[in-house]
Amino acid sequence: MSALLPWFPWLKVLHILAFTSWMAGNFYLPRLFVYHSQVQPGTPESDRFQIMERRLLRAIMTPAMIATLISGGLLASLPGVIDWSAPWWWIKLVTVLLLCGFHGFCARWRREFSHDLRLHPERYYRIANEVPTLLMIVIVIMIVARPFSG
Repeated sequence: MSALLPWFPWLKVLHILAFTSWMAGNFYLPRLFVYHSQVQPGTPESDRFQIMERRLLRAIMTPAMIATLISGGLLASLPGVIDWSAPWWWIKLVTVLLLCGFHGFCARWRREFSHDLRLHPERYYRIANEVPTLLMIVIVIMIVARPFSG
């Protein structure tokens, strides 16, 4: 993978832009669920939320997640970028996997709303809306401050 070393700055730019886009969606989609849970199923307003949620997930969040994971994997594969024995790396990796899991939950909730199902109360989505913020804080601390690196 040393052939990618000249591309390191551009891979990092792609990774940061993709992660920022993914996080924007992770912040906004659960907020849409909060508002969507307040409207009656089958109404034009509910239909509008369904369109917004589908487009956000499919056109922005999922491509941004894929770009984040690919660019991050390429960055991690470059010689000398990661100290594989450092705990911060493994904490970051687990947190990114948890964020991918959250993305999966968002996709499931979107499908439920698309079938006019209301399986959770508004409060549930309000609490869920805080999860990506907490995960992002851990990810940024791990990659920038690299605590526990000895």
